[in-house]
Amino acid sequence: MPRETSPGLKILWIWTIGTAAVLVTSVVRTRMRDMEQFMNTEQQPHHNQQQQLEPNETSSGESIVLEDSPPPPSEGIAEEIKSM
Repeated sequence: MPRETSPGLKILWIWTIGTAAVLVTSVVRTRMRDMEQFMNTEQQPHHNQQQQLEPNETSSGESIVLEDSPPPPSEGIAEEIKSM
């Protein structure tokens, strides 16, 4: 004889799983927001240093390219070489 579960028990299981899903989603969003803030604060000093080193920038953030100046070094390549 198959055993049937009561509707109340089914509702309780749905409530429990739904609450767990909401809590997990909340934790994931909080962690992602914290990671994003950490990355932004990490990039902010680097961005400020770049602005101080480049006098050819206007107040609106646009770069002015002068023919006499050499191209800026590519940081991605330097980071890749350092990691090897």
